[in-house]
Amino acid sequence: MDTNTLQYRLTESERETFERDGYFIVEDAISPKVVADLNEALDAVDAADRIDREIDPGVTNNILDFIGRDDRFLPLLDLPETFTKVWDILGWNIQLYHSHTIITPPGAPYRTGPRGGLGWHQDSGRLNWELETNPQPRISLKVAFFLTDTTDLGHANLYVVPGSHVNNELAYASDDAEEPTGAVAVRVKPGTAVFFDRRIWHASSPNVSDISRKVLFYGYSYRWLRPRDNMTVEHYFDRCTPIQRQLLGYAPTGKHGYSSPRPEDVPLKAWLEENVGEERVLA
Repeated sequence: MDTNTLQYRLTESERETFERDGYFIVEDAISPKVVADLNEALDAVDAADRIDREIDPGVTNNILDFIGRDDRFLPLLDLPETFTKVWDILGWNIQLYHSHTIITPPGAPYRTGPRGGLGWHQDSGRLNWELETNPQPRISLKVAFFLTDTTDLGHANLYVVPGSHVNNELAYASDDAEEPTGAVAVRVKPGTAVFFDRRIWHASSPNVSDISRKVLFYGYSYRWLRPRDNMTVEHYFDRCTPIQRQLLGYAPTGKHGYSSPRPEDVPLKAWLEENVGEERVLA
């Protein structure tokens, strides 16, 4: 990585917001041209996937492992404007353990919860049942790149409950309340990156607009966590940088290198030692 990427490190304000609220927003993370290119790539992937899996064009499509389907998705893996903040939060022993994209057409059916409201959930499935503490450990985070406008309500906005990442259960104002206390819509323009802790309670919402909502989710975790999708990315390895290969799951010393890495497993660590040298990211 170029040392110029250090200008995008996590600010103290972003760190405080993330620790307090469980999410924060980075505007203009990607340029309008890149947004247009990614929309073009995603439209082609979505169209092919709907044919392959016989998915109706009017329903939401959640595509796992999208990163390997078009070269234009790869640069977001270690995009300076966002990746520097990822390692500032999680440190150097990290990987991309999950990529998925959600395309929500106008009027698509949406997930509801047991109370009849939105389908509130935390990420990572069984982790939320099998980890014992309250709050649970962070373990992973997502960077969501918004490719369409959600500044107005009704555009399949992401909803979150700020601060809920430190509670294993949601709080409701009453027994018959459909939505949890403090829920807010995330309203952002195309090109925005939204960072969120896997533990934050969040939900999708209806799309009553006339355009499909499109978001790319890059999930980063510690390297000892098993990938959440198939991660068919080996075809990138020959042209990736060493740090990109680390992020895509390459472990030259074998499986043991995920939990007890050697230097060749984690080139990001050496880069940080040389260019940053701070205990909070090197510990």
